[in-house]
Amino acid sequence: MRNFLLLILLFLFYACKEVVLPKPKAYLSLSYPEKTYEDLKLKRPYNFQVLKNTTIIDIQNNWLTIKYPTQNASIDITYRPVKKNLRELLLEAEKLVYKHTSKADQIMPKDFVNKEKKVFGSLYQITGNAASQIQFHLTDSTHHFLKGSLYFYAKPNYDSILPAVNYIQKDILHLIETFSWEKESH
Repeated sequence: MRNFLLLILLFLFYACKEVVLPKPKAYLSLSYPEKTYEDLKLKRPYNFQVLKNTTIIDIQNNWLTIKYPTQNASIDITYRPVKKNLRELLLEAEKLVYKHTSKADQIMPKDFVNKEKKVFGSLYQITGNAASQIQFHLTDSTHHFLKGSLYFYAKPNYDSILPAVNYIQKDILHLIETFSWEKESH
């Protein structure tokens, strides 16, 4: 009887054993519409191309918001004329970038220079759970200063929003590459 119980116990242990296989890597599959750009339709001291499937909100003082409804995000654009205060405008823009230092893992600056169009500026990529993942500023150094910030209308969880950040970053780079100041007499 003893051998019989031992045989049953061995059989139960052997029969209950599952083959454990590692889980395959899973990747989030997000699909975004194909990008088509058009010139900004609002009259401003500046111009650039914007993604067609965004919503442009006109704000006073030549400011505007570019909304991405499907990503629950926006690029907030502020404009200020330069009146012998370029240094202060640049310091203020940089201060707003580095305000995210406590939540950011890294802040990576990249400078832009287009001498032909007189567009000079910087773009800052901010990694980590900061409130804004991309900020940039552009100026002609004498008359105009523009600042842009990317915001998501959700609690910042960098891993979750990273695909949308990458999608919108391409639009911001396109904005900068197509950016120009409107011709006016000074």
